[in-house]
Amino acid sequence: MLIAAVSLTSCKKLITIPSNPPSSVTQQQQFADSATAITAVAGVYAYNTGNGFAYTSGQLTTACGLSADELSYNNTDDVQQFFSYNLTPLNSGITTLWGYPYQGIYQVNAVLNGITGNANFSTAFRQQISGEMKVVRALYYFNMVNLFGGVPLVTSISYQETQRLPRSSAADIYKQVMADLTDASMKLTAGYPSAGRARPNLYTAIALLAKVNLYQGNWQSAYNEADSVIKSGLYNLTNTPLTGVFLEGSAEAIWQIPGNQGNYGVSDAQHFVPNYPGAIPNYILTASLLAAFETGDKRLQNWVGSSTVNGITIYYPYKYKNVVASSTPTEDQMILRLAEMYLIRAEAAAHLNHLTDALADVNIIRARAGLAASTADPASQAAVLNAVMHERQVEFFCEWANRWYDLKRTGRAETVLGAVKTGFSADAQLYPIPQAQIQLDNLLTQNPGY
Repeated sequence: MLIAAVSLTSCKKLITIPSNPPSSVTQQQQFADSATAITAVAGVYAYNTGNGFAYTSGQLTTACGLSADELSYNNTDDVQQFFSYNLTPLNSGITTLWGYPYQGIYQVNAVLNGITGNANFSTAFRQQISGEMKVVRALYYFNMVNLFGGVPLVTSISYQETQRLPRSSAADIYKQVMADLTDASMKLTAGYPSAGRARPNLYTAIALLAKVNLYQGNWQSAYNEADSVIKSGLYNLTNTPLTGVFLEGSAEAIWQIPGNQGNYGVSDAQHFVPNYPGAIPNYILTASLLAAFETGDKRLQNWVGSSTVNGITIYYPYKYKNVVASSTPTEDQMILRLAEMYLIRAEAAAHLNHLTDALADVNIIRARAGLAASTADPASQAAVLNAVMHERQVEFFCEWANRWYDLKRTGRAETVLGAVKTGFSADAQLYPIPQAQIQLDNLLTQNPGY
């Protein structure tokens, strides 16, 4: 009995976790001063799959490009499910699209928790960091609600509060996104807080707010916000050549993350560019997308690559060209850019029945692509809106899920996708909640059709 008692006491001591493990720092230490706090902020933007900025894996672009009418897939694994609309809650890509953003949201919430009311920092520092983090969180939830519909709304780092949460409604998620961006726009300044444009400034918040208002049908707000970014004087469309749009330091960039993932450059290049000349790309541009480009369109010439295999030319996305991180010139992951503000302003103007103004913005983007002015009837709202959506299709293909989201938010998904693909149904517009998450949280409900 004595030996047993001694043994139990020894075991208890062995498994006791010290208050400050030598391999970790406490929340108080992390946010003891601005130097240590900024390392936590830097971690939020780190280009590192699953441990940093959530959307640097390229999964969002590939999955949504397959679900839309942009890409087909040259393999038979579960990635193919996004193309053929037979997704299951066990799909590994779904797990990534759900899990990585929530890891990112936790990091954001941890920073917000660490700086809020912290007397170690100046008011200006707290406002800057708070504004940045809320822009990042808004981006995460904006994509989550467009991929899955209503999702659990997590604004705390308390495990006891967040381990089991029901899905908030899509309306409540958008309400949180709007609140975060509105608050950020009151805290951030026009100047970027560090070199480059990885950390959001005032116009990053306004640009994302313009996009959110567009999706919500708040046309006047979307118009005003996009107009504000365009007229800020901070950004210019990259004209010569178009390949410069996605480079580090692009004048068009409103928000871009340095592209460096170990030995690789931007993940989109890793996914799309064949490993060697003559290789069949894993992801192939669809015939319907290629047909959407007009003769002489510089975007087709500069942003589409080709590989000839057995005498057959196969086309793939080529906005990002550097498969290797050390390649020059350096490419960065573009999140928001000025061209999108022109087309948001155009779409909002068309809905407000300012049709001439809408076409003027469309024609700015067309001129940059080497095309003549649009032939859309300036007296027809439907014709002008079609012109805007066409321009969005060829400007933002395989970029931040824009085409997939556009088809869904405008109610055209069934008509457009049903004409070029098989298996599409209304339920396919939302992805399934990962089965593992439902097993961990019995308050979660599955989306219809899965």
